[in-house]
Amino acid sequence: MFMTRTQQSRARVEALEIWRAAAHVVSTRWDRFLHAEPEMRVFAFASYVAALDSEEAAAADLAAIARPAAA
Repeated sequence: MFMTRTQQSRARVEALEIWRAAAHVVSTRWDRFLHAEPEMRVFAFASYVAALDSEEAAAADLAAIARPAAA
């Protein structure tokens, strides 16, 4: 499917916003892990890893959208 430049721009902006939000969640979850009580650290770390996975997926989506613009 072909997209107009305006559609591509909107898609890139949306993907970038999603990635930024995911990166913010990673930062928040890491901070929570660092300040978690010892008995809660394993759960806080699992939450952090899940946030990393989400950020990675958002970054892959952003890269896929940016790739055609670089070609």
